[in-house]
Amino acid sequence: MKLSKFKFNLPQELIALHPAYNRDESRLMVLHKDTGEIEHRIFKDVIEYFDDKDVMVFNNTKVFPARLSGNKEKTGAEIEVFLLRELNREQRLWDVLVDPARKIRIGNKLYFGDDDSLVAEVIDNTTSRGRTLRFLFDGSYEEFKEALYGLGETPLPRSIIEKRKVEEEDAERFQTIFAKHEGAVAAPTAGMHFSRELMKRLEIKGVDFAEVTLHVGLGNFRDVDVEDLTKHRMDSEQIFINDEAVSIVNKAKEGKHKVCAVGTTTVRTLESSVSTMGTLKPFEGWTNKFLFPPYDFSIPDAMISNFHLPYSTLMMMVAAFGGYDKVMECYEIAIKEKYRFGTYGDAILII
Repeated sequence: MKLSKFKFNLPQELIALHPAYNRDESRLMVLHKDTGEIEHRIFKDVIEYFDDKDVMVFNNTKVFPARLSGNKEKTGAEIEVFLLRELNREQRLWDVLVDPARKIRIGNKLYFGDDDSLVAEVIDNTTSRGRTLRFLFDGSYEEFKEALYGLGETPLPRSIIEKRKVEEEDAERFQTIFAKHEGAVAAPTAGMHFSRELMKRLEIKGVDFAEVTLHVGLGNFRDVDVEDLTKHRMDSEQIFINDEAVSIVNKAKEGKHKVCAVGTTTVRTLESSVSTMGTLKPFEGWTNKFLFPPYDFSIPDAMISNFHLPYSTLMMMVAAFGGYDKVMECYEIAIKEKYRFGTYGDAILII
């Protein structure tokens, strides 16, 4: 499959800059894989497509305030630091991206906060934009994290922050209601459509829930710069699949009930730990699985996703799940019908 197959013209005004007023009232397109039928609904109508003992699998990762604004020593030049992951708790080491990268060298000190209350030293280059920082902080680990996150900002994607500033409501809305385990620099966006009321209604209907964890990294959104998709390498992201989730999912599969993966990150997690019998296995580690057409899925038989941007690996996975031609038709209709795209956009259920 070629990268150019995922080109389409997306009007900029269709990229959602704010979420729907109520989480479960985004629009929902429904694609029936077997018949090709397409329906237009509201997200909370998703309940109509699931029955007793069907399972929805959620990614329960929690986003942290990963974007920091600071300045460089001596020159005072403004810099942006994007926290990726903590490398060493005791030494306060973090893996980060910096911008503009060309000005940030090993040995530089970076200052954060109005009174330069937090200082970091660049101790290594990891990629063209990647650096390892050691934060210089006197105080307990809890005090350090409080200071660091207090200066951090909700890590909205570029497609939004190029057009508006981060607002107070983003701290809550750029997070799912079931977020538990901190470690993501981007939200599992399909999960953001679920409200507490909708979850309760699904529960009453008999739908079971399972939770897995994939700490979303920026690799999920890295540009694909090769035409031959088999040559693209995804960045590794940490995943956790516990025994409880395995039991719930495999029991549903055994009973021929639907297993719906909520979001592309959930799909990647499930497909990263499949037994030779086609069942889910417990796992704790890292995945760099890249799913694009054609691909035979072992675990989920339904999925929910947002409408993604052109050329994105997220869109490629949706096309792998729903079938390339059908999904491209859905995207064409979505543009015509003015569905909202991106992180805060509308959803599609493929069933």
